[in-house]
Amino acid sequence: MNDEIDIEELDELEGGLYEHLRLEADAGQMPLRVDKFLLEHTQHSSRNRIQQAAEAGYIHVNGRPVKSNYKVRPGDVVTLMLSQPKHDTTIYPEDIPLNIVYEDDVLMVINKPAGMVVHPGAGNFNGTLINAVAWHMKDVPAFDPNSPEVGLVHRIDKDTSGLIVVAKTPDAKTNLGKQFFRHDTHRSYNCLVWGHFTEDEGTIEGNITRDPKDRQRMTVMPPDSEVGKPAITHWRVLEKFGYTTLVECRLETGRTHQIRAHMKHIGHPLFGDERYGGTEILRGERSSKYKAFINNCFTICPRQALHAKTLGFVHPETGKQMDFNSEWPEDFAGLIEKWRNYIHA
Repeated sequence: MNDEIDIEELDELEGGLYEHLRLEADAGQMPLRVDKFLLEHTQHSSRNRIQQAAEAGYIHVNGRPVKSNYKVRPGDVVTLMLSQPKHDTTIYPEDIPLNIVYEDDVLMVINKPAGMVVHPGAGNFNGTLINAVAWHMKDVPAFDPNSPEVGLVHRIDKDTSGLIVVAKTPDAKTNLGKQFFRHDTHRSYNCLVWGHFTEDEGTIEGNITRDPKDRQRMTVMPPDSEVGKPAITHWRVLEKFGYTTLVECRLETGRTHQIRAHMKHIGHPLFGDERYGGTEILRGERSSKYKAFINNCFTICPRQALHAKTLGFVHPETGKQMDFNSEWPEDFAGLIEKWRNYIHA
């Protein structure tokens, strides 16, 4: 049974709640906070994820939602209630093409296409990047795609294209995981955003937390607010198109939707990013010709215009610096070319 409590995948559906986990405290149970109780009785879950689940109303005791500080007592029935029916999240190999840019015995770097989910979750139980990796590694008995000790080291959003690293061995995943945690990795993204910048570069600092008004969206809080997780994004203007700007973003941290939320926060939503308001015509003319041009742009690149362009880390075995650079995919390149032609027309 997959009993990881993953708050990232809880909010895809609306409606009733479904029981995913049930635990009954035994007669000798000493009073214990429910988040600590669940941490002791589940695998692959963190206390932070459990607390997020409680905050969202998904942790129940004796049929009622409770907060993280509820004290579990003998006979209490603790349940995890999610907004979608329980589903088998076992990862099965699927014969899906992979664009592998580098591979050796301990890791692989993949250029992920837009539209591909990286890991099975609510609403996306197959056809994911890790299903494809499982197929690629199906003849390697030591690689278990269902083990948390191997596999994805980090994630990028479904509709974001670009580079991602997968660990084949537990040692490699531990080593790479530490590099990401210490911010020793180098990652840059290219994105097209709405608006004009008066400066050529800058830094955004703001904690990332789930938006209480929309659980599928993240929002930004002040760095000293103690709400959410600290996040830092460095940005640099690459090219200006008047009403939009091509920007490079370098991440110090890797929070959920970090670039999308940070850019929205400073008034420059990603072009085509429906979740963060980027599918509205936020800058430009009122003419029907301009509206037709924008709609054509949305057709060319029907997603947030975000590409994970570079990835750098130290190889976990050799100690050698590994740096990778990926070309823009066709939709992103076509979008940029469309804007270049527009401003030079």
